[in-house]
Amino acid sequence: MITVEEALSKLFALVRPLEPETVPLTAAAGRVMARDAVARRDQPPFDASAMDGYALRAAEARPGAAFDVIGESAAGHRYAGSVGAGQTVRIFTGAPVPGGADRVVMQEDVIREGDRITLTDTIGDSAHIRPMGADFAAGASIAAPRLLGPSDIALMAAMNLGELSVTRKPRVALISTGDELVMPGDNPGPDQIIASNTFGLKALIDATGAEARILPIAGDTDAAIHAAFDLAEGADLVVTIGGASVGDHDLVGKVAAARGMEQSFYKVAMRPGKPLMAGRMDGVPMVGLPGNPVSAIVCGHVFLVPMLRTMLGLGAAPAPRLRATLAHELPENGPREHYMRARVENGAITAGDRQDSSLLSVLSTANALLVRPPGDDRHETGTEVAYIPL
Repeated sequence: MITVEEALSKLFALVRPLEPETVPLTAAAGRVMARDAVARRDQPPFDASAMDGYALRAAEARPGAAFDVIGESAAGHRYAGSVGAGQTVRIFTGAPVPGGADRVVMQEDVIREGDRITLTDTIGDSAHIRPMGADFAAGASIAAPRLLGPSDIALMAAMNLGELSVTRKPRVALISTGDELVMPGDNPGPDQIIASNTFGLKALIDATGAEARILPIAGDTDAAIHAAFDLAEGADLVVTIGGASVGDHDLVGKVAAARGMEQSFYKVAMRPGKPLMAGRMDGVPMVGLPGNPVSAIVCGHVFLVPMLRTMLGLGAAPAPRLRATLAHELPENGPREHYMRARVENGAITAGDRQDSSLLSVLSTANALLVRPPGDDRHETGTEVAYIPL
């Protein structure tokens, strides 16, 4: 067996960032920007009013001063002339500040009578002008790689970018194996169970920014597994679920070897998730996950997500770990790294009472994996421990 750290290192060696593609800005949310984004204009593109009020010369702005209103500047409709001594232009928020003016007095600080205004004694000192390029200037760049969220999309739109270069989504083929499995919604026989792992992993993979394709369940025969591998053609990553152990019906490793798989490792010193296998087959990375439901999902968080982030160009790094204080005592840990299903609330973490790797209901209520190093000592309540958020 190898350590989790060693397994991650070998998995990262199997993958690389995928090539970029160009997509419309409307399709870029949730994607990873592959090339720097460069602004095509200033923002704001002109000195803009930050208030509804009156634009005038700052040197003349004093309580009691009077001005002639010579025009109006609204958003999308600037005043084309210039403001001279004793003059002002009615202006609205976001409108261009006319030439000659360098201050906006809020309408609340003005008394208007016809086409003449008088400043009150509450005008204050603020210019209420957003200078041209105050947000960003033409030529300013946003560095890639970057996972694009809603605020990023708004920023790129303001930069006048109608399309972006993003990393292509990794295509992942998911293969569940075992005669005991049927698809959700089918009528299982008395000795069969539902293939739940595949759907949980697809949700995790898709949420990471990849595209998972669920292939038909492969029965426990060499021919069925060969056929499943054939159907995975075109995938950037092949993930099998179950059949990676050494029992009489665990045929994935055998069939993969027959197809020329270069195995990177088999078995990791962790729980749940020990019977993990990885390598390269037909030039494509392959990961064989254990069949226990919780084991498969935990391995998805610990191994698959970091691999996919590497393929998306976000760098090779393990799942981020946070810290919380124990809400209860923990006994000493065994020789394998343990990922305990847990809940974090108000900075305190509580491990579930039941840690069996078949209990999806426990995993469903967890929002964290409490990480216990191999041979970890007994811990008292209040001890700070590491966890992976779910």
